[in-house]
Amino acid sequence: MGIESSCDETAAAVCRDGVILSNIIAGQEIHSRYGGVVPELASRAHLQNILPSVDQALLNAGTGLSDLDAIAFTQSPGLIGSLLVGAQFAKSIAVAMDLPLIAVHHMQAHVLANLIRDENNPAEVPAFPFLCLTVSGGHTQIVICNSPSDMQVIGETTDDAAGEAFDKSAKLLGLTYPGGPLIDRYAADGDAFRFKFPEPQIPGLNFSFSGLKTAILYFIQNEKAKDPLFIENNLADICASIQGRIVSILINKLKKAASQTGIKEVCLAGGVAANRGLRKAFEETGSKMGWNTFIPKMEYCTDNAAMIALTGYYKYRERSFSPLSVTVSARAAW
Repeated sequence: MGIESSCDETAAAVCRDGVILSNIIAGQEIHSRYGGVVPELASRAHLQNILPSVDQALLNAGTGLSDLDAIAFTQSPGLIGSLLVGAQFAKSIAVAMDLPLIAVHHMQAHVLANLIRDENNPAEVPAFPFLCLTVSGGHTQIVICNSPSDMQVIGETTDDAAGEAFDKSAKLLGLTYPGGPLIDRYAADGDAFRFKFPEPQIPGLNFSFSGLKTAILYFIQNEKAKDPLFIENNLADICASIQGRIVSILINKLKKAASQTGIKEVCLAGGVAANRGLRKAFEETGSKMGWNTFIPKMEYCTDNAAMIALTGYYKYRERSFSPLSVTVSARAAW
């Protein structure tokens, strides 16, 4: 069983022999009224949601606690209070059922989401080694995955993450939280080439989005000074232009990484992998470059326990267990 509680989703999943049998995700609507995740409220909601989520995951999988061989949980990164709820619950099950405990790094699990198979998804998975562009609200990374336990980060953001750039841009436009999906929705009806935003010239394979966020801020301020209704009258084109630039930054770095490494197996992962503009650009680029491209199902892109359970499965095979004294961390390295 895998348990995920790094931010504002409480999730539980059951995996047998590398196949996902159930994947339950309980969201937290309360944060929308505050324009972002409130850590204390997230922790309390996890306490309410974790037992029903685990019960439902076991029920959907047709199994019980006595059938489990190990319990995996998200150790890092994330909100400390939220992580603690999942970790302590997992430890309690481990002690009560005398099960091995497996600590999982959230970003490693996002990468391995590309290997998820479920009973309704016997689809092809990437061969090792593969490249993975992992894009979320807190992280933007390019990773070489040589095996489930052997990964190397070859590029990452030097400041803000792409998901944060989406959400902060949405806030500037007056869109509700979470704003990233709303930008994606409005962008579908807009012209991505109407407004020009700069592409940061960051050396190597690293990313930067702070300068882009500042450019968007000044652009909105200047245009609203000339026309108070500028956003309302041009929302679709603004969203499409913002999304187009963020996507181009991501894809251009991924193309560079593929060229440097010579790897043709290329994957996408993380919450922003649910963005339709990014998915389309990724697939079109892969077709032009001759890549074999892979994107997890939507439910495995955002935070979920299936990826934790699958990572736990691979760690279980290597007997990579954790002591009960293991602690959670907001920003632990891989």
